Amino acid sequence: MIDKIKQLLTAHLGEDCIVAEDSAVKQPYLVIHTAKIAETCTLLHGTEGFYFDFLSSISGVDLGVESGKMQVVYHLASIPYNQQLTLKVELDRINPTVPTVSGVWRAADWHEREAFDFYGIVFEGHPDLRRILLPDDWEGNPLRKDYAAAETYKGIKISY
Repeated sequence: MIDKIKQLLTAHLGEDCIVAEDSAVKQPYLVIHTAKIAETCTLLHGTEGFYFDFLSSISGVDLGVESGKMQVVYHLASIPYNQQLTLKVELDRINPTVPTVSGVWRAADWHEREAFDFYGIVFEGHPDLRRILLPDDWEGNPLRKDYAAAETYKGIKISY
């Protein structure tokens, strides 16, 4: 199935759409060019024979200060065709920005807001990109590896 997906993507979006892949792992994945993730998801969702109609999760990943990179991982499923697919994009850690896929799957709205909240990843074109779990005035992104935990919030001691 992964070979058919690669053929579909390269035929419609060009050879540079797929940056890397790993099909030797338990959960094979494709690394997609960041600028092409929304087009890739639209194509995978709307193409007969693939129809990835379910977005189960979007996760942020901090690869560490040394690497200078972050990732966004998309877990997709095609319920009618009983297929699963993992896509990844790599982002610059200083300015982690990626196009939104909330226009493809409505569930992406909250997943992207969570990644924004905890990692500071900006999803360009998102209709309502704001914190979802932390207070609006929270400083920093607590799932980044270099996050320094606050000792107090609004004068109240935070115990961890």
